[in-house]
Amino acid sequence: QVQLVESGGGSVQAGGSLKLSCAVSGDIFRGCRMGWFRQAPGKERELVAKIGSLRTADIDYTDSVKGRFTISRDSAEKFLYLQMNSLKSEDTAVYYCAACRDTTYDFGYKYWGQGTQVTVSS
Repeated sequence: QVQLVESGGGSVQAGGSLKLSCAVSGDIFRGCRMGWFRQAPGKERELVAKIGSLRTADIDYTDSVKGRFTISRDSAEKFLYLQMNSLKSEDTAVYYCAACRDTTYDFGYKYWGQGTQVTVSS
């Protein structure tokens, strides 16, 4: 049984920082691609950042967070992180951790966390 549990969300003033963590439990094929999504009220869920396996380590970000957010994963592939700096009010959303790229699933990932709220006040 695979489980993803996010933590680290909260409220912060614009310009501040937060670090989200995603703990991975259960058997996930080593090499699964992972990512962070977010969904703001009334908007569609969007991919914020994605990272490949430790072998490839290819990383990509949506344009609106480039230079401000950093995605990373630990060497045991049991934690996924999202360091968020210079936060803006438009970053306010529920952030979701996702694992194992698979286009047969919604938004292209098989496993999802429950989400953690990030609120940025201006």
